Amino acid sequence: MISAVSQFAVSVNYNMADYLPDDSSSMQAVDLMEEEFDEPIANARVMVKDVSVTEALEYKQELEAIDGVSGVTWFDDVVNLKEPLEMANEDTTETYYQNKNALISLNIREGDEVEVTNKIYDLIGEENAITGEAVTTATSQQMAGSESLNAAALLVPIIIIILVLSTNSWMEPVFFLIAIGVSIVINLGTNIFIGEISFITQSVAPILQLAVSLDYAIFLLHSFSDYRKDVEDPVKAMQLAMKRSFPAIVASASTTFFGFMALTFMEFGIGADLGLNLVKGILLSFISVMVFLPALTLMFYHWIDRTKHRQFVPDFKNIGKYVMKFRIPSLVLVLLLIVPAFLAQSNTTFLYGTGEQPDNTRAGQDANAIEEEFGKNVPVVLLVPQGDRGKEENLVQQLESLPNVSSVMAYVNVVSSAIPPEYLEESMTEQFYSGDYARITLYTETDSEGKEAFSLIEQVKETADSYYDETHLLGESVTLYDMKHTVQKDNKLVNLLTVLTIAIVLLITFRSISIPVVLLLTIQTSVWINLAVPYFTDTPLVYVGYLLISTIQLAATVDYGILFTENYYTLRKEMPAMQAIKKTIDEKIFAIFISASILSSVGFILGATSSNPIVSAIGLLLGRGALLAFLMVVFVLPALLVVFDKVIEKTTWKANFYKERG
Repeated sequence: MISAVSQFAVSVNYNMADYLPDDSSSMQAVDLMEEEFDEPIANARVMVKDVSVTEALEYKQELEAIDGVSGVTWFDDVVNLKEPLEMANEDTTETYYQNKNALISLNIREGDEVEVTNKIYDLIGEENAITGEAVTTATSQQMAGSESLNAAALLVPIIIIILVLSTNSWMEPVFFLIAIGVSIVINLGTNIFIGEISFITQSVAPILQLAVSLDYAIFLLHSFSDYRKDVEDPVKAMQLAMKRSFPAIVASASTTFFGFMALTFMEFGIGADLGLNLVKGILLSFISVMVFLPALTLMFYHWIDRTKHRQFVPDFKNIGKYVMKFRIPSLVLVLLLIVPAFLAQSNTTFLYGTGEQPDNTRAGQDANAIEEEFGKNVPVVLLVPQGDRGKEENLVQQLESLPNVSSVMAYVNVVSSAIPPEYLEESMTEQFYSGDYARITLYTETDSEGKEAFSLIEQVKETADSYYDETHLLGESVTLYDMKHTVQKDNKLVNLLTVLTIAIVLLITFRSISIPVVLLLTIQTSVWINLAVPYFTDTPLVYVGYLLISTIQLAATVDYGILFTENYYTLRKEMPAMQAIKKTIDEKIFAIFISASILSSVGFILGATSSNPIVSAIGLLLGRGALLAFLMVVFVLPALLVVFDKVIEKTTWKANFYKERG
């Protein structure tokens, strides 16, 4: 109850830039500019259509009057509007005003994005448009809560249907969901001690925790049902069930726990934020299943007995025989796919921000309308030491000549390099000079990220460094440039830690050197194939989604392999390899299918219901990844276990495999 209430006091952060390390150059530049200048960098652009210069100036004044809006910039800030427009530089004019459409830049105060953008929408109406970082943040904020509820509303009935099909009682699925639901609520409530979570964690973590840890409850109650057939005392049956299912639950929870733990080592804070929540969630789910679920079941086991129903799904007898007929084609197909998939997944076109807003949203339509009229226009701010106006003028001229730079705003070209700033009123100079630093704003014609954008950032930095020993760059493109370098470093570390920790858990579980290799190869191949799909479909992939899913899919789906291999390993002590593998497929294919279908449903529903490109990408990758992992465990893992049977026997401590008598 306390957690249910306290979860509403946890604040959610929608700004991805806040998760960059404090020592990243863009974050240091932001801090410096906030210290030196009162006017912040523009994070939104408003287009008003079919207006005269006078009407545009009226809109500008009305925007300035909105609480939470500052740094409003338009044409009148760079040219003298008392002179004919024809006398102004054509490129400058087209940046602010063309075809009777005006484009006004402004800053929306951080934390008030939703409230301020709504006021701007009221002012400009449906026919005009607003776009920018602040609008993206506001859209994410407004959608997150309602979309999580939509996902849950779709997901819970689907999970109940899947669970009803996989059990013999109408009440068992309710017990599963209560046990995991309690741990999810506690996890959400305990976030109050963290203070703040990212919007990705809020959208993904609860649903992912449900999908990943539902298996623990299924393992326990299935064992309890089995023992009830032979043991009259329910308490004794539960004790035996806990003892029997404990190793499988511990192994399953451990691989997921350590896989998610690897995310907490990311420098990019969103990974660490999500990793901490998932680790906490797995731990709470484990405790709930081993402590709360047995108590709940023993109190209400009569309800399970009274709501028994016939088995809806027939037994998968002899399916192993048919599956094993495909073992050679399965292995050949995977051998043909593994190298191209590995190369393709590392050569996918990546996005490092949130990606573009969908076209069916106002934010997406507004962004397209502004780009259609004015082209791309991303501001980049350069801070250099103040003093030498001659040097500053040369730098500005060189920056103006760079490809993809539409215009540059600095004191030396907006006011004049010949007029000392001391002779002018502070209101005319404060946006350009702080006393210590000069501020130069470039308007670029690139996307906010991509090869062109990042190449331009490097060119601007290189050009500025050739004039000054100290330079600072900031802006959306610069933040994404830093993000790219941060998460690429994270990727190697996180993947290495994930594989190593899961390998150690598998090594301890099976006391074998070869089984961890076979299992990891099986699941990692499914990860590579999954992440290669965007390359072959020429679809850009949100890098945060790529980074998280390469860990989450491995950590969450390796359980299928553990469940399968444990059963095979036990049977292999009693019968030959081929017989053991066929029997394992017959016995475990349905349990693995149930687990995979739940995780896959979670993924595809997240992908379908979220308008946030990052959450949607994670969902789609997770849904597809769970299905691929299922196919790999059912068709490829059995083939590998049979092919390497002798190697497994020799590299496993006390294997005691069955020996046929000659």
